[in-house]
Amino acid sequence: MSDHLFAPLRLGELTLPNRIVMPPMTRARAADGEVPTDMMAQYYQQRASAGLIISEGTQINRQGQGYAWTPGIYTAEQIEGWRKVTAAVHRAGGRIFAQLWHVGRLSHFSLQPSGQAPVAPSALVADGVQVFIDPQSLGATHGTHGDGQKVQHSPPRALATAEVGILVRDFAAAAESALTAGFDGVELHGANGYLINQFLDSGSNHRTDIYGGSLRNRLRFLEEVAHAVATVVGPERVGVRLSPLITAQGTTDATPESTYLAAARLLDKLGIGYLHIAEADWDDAPLMPATFKEALRQIYSGVMIYSGHYDRSRADEALALGWTDLVGFGRPFIANPDLPRRLQLGASLNTGNPALYFGGSAQGYIDYPYLDDVLG
Repeated sequence: MSDHLFAPLRLGELTLPNRIVMPPMTRARAADGEVPTDMMAQYYQQRASAGLIISEGTQINRQGQGYAWTPGIYTAEQIEGWRKVTAAVHRAGGRIFAQLWHVGRLSHFSLQPSGQAPVAPSALVADGVQVFIDPQSLGATHGTHGDGQKVQHSPPRALATAEVGILVRDFAAAAESALTAGFDGVELHGANGYLINQFLDSGSNHRTDIYGGSLRNRLRFLEEVAHAVATVVGPERVGVRLSPLITAQGTTDATPESTYLAAARLLDKLGIGYLHIAEADWDDAPLMPATFKEALRQIYSGVMIYSGHYDRSRADEALALGWTDLVGFGRPFIANPDLPRRLQLGASLNTGNPALYFGGSAQGYIDYPYLDDVLG
């Protein structure tokens, strides 16, 4: 195998020691008030040998929450909780970006302010798409932290035009809070069927104002958010995650290649630091055509990240072909806090326990053994 994966890379003012990214993964272990915990700080610190860590999705406001026990970054307590996380990562020599998140329609009234309906570009329901909630929020008398209940997301209401501008400002405020909390940069979550993705895709955006209809209008929300956040933190400290061909959470586009090449061109014009492409990560998922990846590479001149069912061999191939600079390893990082070392040595990997991925305690979170523990 080649050494591409372990070569350093410059990202803005950061020097990444390797090309291995820990991508954002929801773990649902925040405390009451959606505050990051000391246990979360330990979890991220354990994985600080990644070239870059991108935090789990972090809601920019209460309205942006779609699942129980996910962290926010809009209160003083949440910012202080994240400050402990970033300090722990930095003490271990790591680098960490905050992923800024608004789920849009993929929420439930029990998670929303005053039990209101979730918001979206258009009042469309993604049938069969579930979110997980705290049963106690519906009046259950039993259940523990992490004992979530899956339910169909609640029917959303369409955002008024004036409200869209408020959300742009909330993203910018969250970016400023991320800097206060000690993050090295921020990533905008524009993938996997959440709010920015809902504006981008023609199947989820039926608006008739300046944010809907034409491709130019459907790109407008992404452009305004990216510009506002870049103004706060600097464009080189901003990444954007997109999922051009993933339709798993109800977002579909009539012409995805045209739409996402246009989005890449827009982000390149803004000077955004990196573009993070999420590929489908299930075994029989359709692969992005090589021609599509090559076209994205030609259009976007910044750093490229690809995530989705990568192993050492696939990562080496992607880097050698030149259409990416960094590779995200998702689930392997859950069970292998020292994943870069294991990959470099060709060592066996711990197997994760999916039943413990979301919510709960230290079990299945910070108790996976390091390679040295296994070797003795």
